Amino acid sequence: MDDEIVERRSNMQRTAVLDIGTNAIKFLIAEKAENGNWIPVLDTSQVTRLGQGMHSTSRISPSAMERSIAAIQRFLRMAEAQHVDQILAVGTMALRTAINATEFVQRVHQEIGLKIDIIDGEEEARLSWLAVMAGLPGLQGRWLIFDVGGGSTEFIFGHDRQLTSKVSLNIGVVRLTEQILTSDPVTPDEFDLAAQSIKTAFQPIQMDEPIDALIGVGATMTTFGAMHRKLQHYQADLIHGFQLSRTVVMELVSSLRAKTIAERKQMPGLPADRADMILAGGMIVAAIMEQTGSQTVIISDRGVRHGLLIDRFR
Repeated sequence: MDDEIVERRSNMQRTAVLDIGTNAIKFLIAEKAENGNWIPVLDTSQVTRLGQGMHSTSRISPSAMERSIAAIQRFLRMAEAQHVDQILAVGTMALRTAINATEFVQRVHQEIGLKIDIIDGEEEARLSWLAVMAGLPGLQGRWLIFDVGGGSTEFIFGHDRQLTSKVSLNIGVVRLTEQILTSDPVTPDEFDLAAQSIKTAFQPIQMDEPIDALIGVGATMTTFGAMHRKLQHYQADLIHGFQLSRTVVMELVSSLRAKTIAERKQMPGLPADRADMILAGGMIVAAIMEQTGSQTVIISDRGVRHGLLIDRFR
């Protein structure tokens, strides 16, 4: 799909968005229809591990910088092939916190000509909310959207179609994996320590009232959906809006916990480049379901990149 040239629909604006995250770069090209809706042309991602090792150095490593710049160059070539009219790029947790983030941003601008806008955690959460509201128009009652990322997890609370509060916590799959879940397979002590770290990180989240719907955004959730459905190739239309039970989430976490990374790579629906980080993501999801008392979670395939289209290109 990456190399397939999609013919432009007549007179439609074509826009590309890059979401440069701690673990992966997500890339979306979409066309704006006359009714204002965005129609995806291409939606893909590449794991570049921009935040690899940052927990100990607070710096983006030279190799992570090179991997990410190469991926951005590749995506921009794809944008050119797809005759994109405009491009927007944002950076999240790794670029918010790395002491040499400015060096990376300047290199991308000087070498590629692309400007990166670094957004804060609350803005990241708001954009996820916009994407979910557009992608799941039937949401009613009290709900919680969460977005598990490489460096942070966002929580967005709302009632019917209104956002009521949002918070970003500095816990994500990269730090948990690199600092705690280091054995292969993980040991019981590592698993317990990671679970406790998640629980401690979640203390600022107050659940004063029960929620009617829990919605998960991000690669952990879409991957869990693909694993449960045993998809050989990811299909967004089979994942977006799909519900996973708490039992299924716990079963997947238990299965991942018992396997080596090599064994995980053989599991249907799990991309090989996410095999090492997926357990940490699943543990965060399981902890959220426990804290909220939710028995099901709705998967949203829409995220920050879709929210940017809605917000910045009205």
